[in-house]
Amino acid sequence: MTLKIAIDADADVAPYEQLRTQVSEQARSGALPVGYKLPTVRGLAEDLGLAPNTVAKAYRALETDGVIETRGRNGTFIAAAGDAAERRTAAAAAAYAEQAHRLGLTRAAAQSAVEDALRAAYGQ
Repeated sequence: MTLKIAIDADADVAPYEQLRTQVSEQARSGALPVGYKLPTVRGLAEDLGLAPNTVAKAYRALETDGVIETRGRNGTFIAAAGDAAERRTAAAAAAYAEQAHRLGLTRAAAQSAVEDALRAAYGQ
């Protein structure tokens, strides 16, 4: 199993976000298994023709999302993120539902707001 990343310089999406999305998708699908060691920031930057700061920004976002974990000098690895991502999503959904209820939104209005946000986030 290897990391497969393709950066489209002409895309509307920033390179760091393309990298973050692709690593996240590969980790969640199992294409990159838990414990898989990722390349160093400098190494991946060189391989992809990106600035090291771009790769570092993507790695920081992935670590914040719980997709990867950095183990100091040992490197950066794919974390057991599926459960963590699902827990964070469930917590965010619960917080949203509570806030919508407090604001007096109907269930339909709250669901409509979520659908609008998902369409905006996923570009659909």
